[in-house]
Amino acid sequence: MKETVIEKIVSERTGESYYKVDHSSGLCLLLMPMEGYVQTYALFSTKYGSINRTFKTSGDKDFCTVPDGIAHYLEHKLFENEDCAAFELYAKTGASANAYTGFERTSYLFSCSENYLESLKILTDLVQTPYFTQENVDKERGIIAQEIRMSNDVPRRRVFFNLLKALYHEHPINTDIAGTEESIAEITPELLYKCYNAFYDLHNMVLAIAGNLDVDEVIKHCDENLKPSKDVKVETKFPEEPDTVVTERVEENFSVGVPMFNIGFKCKALPPEELFRKEMVADIMLNLLAGKSSELYRRITDKQLMQVELGREVFSGNGYFSLVLTGESEDPDAVLAEVWDCIDIAKDKGFDEHTFELNKKADYGGTIQLLGYAETCAEEMTLAYYANKTCFDLEDMLASITLDDVNNAVKELFARDKCCISVLR
Repeated sequence: MKETVIEKIVSERTGESYYKVDHSSGLCLLLMPMEGYVQTYALFSTKYGSINRTFKTSGDKDFCTVPDGIAHYLEHKLFENEDCAAFELYAKTGASANAYTGFERTSYLFSCSENYLESLKILTDLVQTPYFTQENVDKERGIIAQEIRMSNDVPRRRVFFNLLKALYHEHPINTDIAGTEESIAEITPELLYKCYNAFYDLHNMVLAIAGNLDVDEVIKHCDENLKPSKDVKVETKFPEEPDTVVTERVEENFSVGVPMFNIGFKCKALPPEELFRKEMVADIMLNLLAGKSSELYRRITDKQLMQVELGREVFSGNGYFSLVLTGESEDPDAVLAEVWDCIDIAKDKGFDEHTFELNKKADYGGTIQLLGYAETCAEEMTLAYYANKTCFDLEDMLASITLDDVNNAVKELFARDKCCISVLR
């Protein structure tokens, strides 16, 4: 068994620090003690989400493809072991617990103000102790089917997934995280164990804890409670995605008072090492294009197309990169026309340097502020780890962004033939 290695990571800009521990079990621990904090927040994550449906391990000859929604299904089932549900155990320690599945990551978490080691034992036990039977898998199917039906009735979710289906031909990002009622009907205990054994290998996971904690206590806990695992070297595969969009427009009648829209711009997917910085550049660029200080905001409010600024998101990950603008308007097409006018102006003239500096400073201040909360510290450490960065690297990246980066991005990332609008009327 390998030795545990502890590394202290320090920010040269702020002096803040945290510990990266390569534990002998194969798990990476990210620990940020925060002096004076009462709360402890723990986040146990695996690099496994809804898009990872085609995979193999070092012990497999060929790739296999599993039903949509299985990562989310697995998350539900891990909260129930042979004796009781994990929530009952957390209730005894006073911790607040939850879990969530995303497109690329599944995470289990708790926060507490006391008894953090007792809650940590519950967390490490539930993630390491799968219990799937035909009976309990069948029982969960109805619960998740109801969750899918409820999600389909949420307008903001509906308009967004309609957009993804219009932007992406083959990439599984175009499918709801929970899958469909048809796909979850194919899930069996055997498939759940197959996915668990591939992706819940400790080498594919990270445990981030921030707030009131003692580093030595946490390492001792892991020495006693983590089961050393062999690295199965899970490998995922995605279908080839065309550069084109599926359709330039998708519209659906829905129960909404005012038409709701998402405008998406499909961009070239980036390798992991380039992704974080490009996301930051694109985020600043969207703020300059559509924020409250922008020409676009003035136009859409003066013409009474909208009374608030457009929502903005850089939506990106493994094999996908898109920019999304969201809002509600009686005339979404008029909003889209104004968006393109302002994009063309920005491509021609570039953005104002003073406004750029203000936005960059605001983003930098927001990034520093995130490290003032235990919850966001754990989240930022985890995101950075899976990008092979430290959370302090993100500060340095943001500081290095220039006006030229942003002006080049507006020319690079917006193309009329890669644009789609999704509308709910």
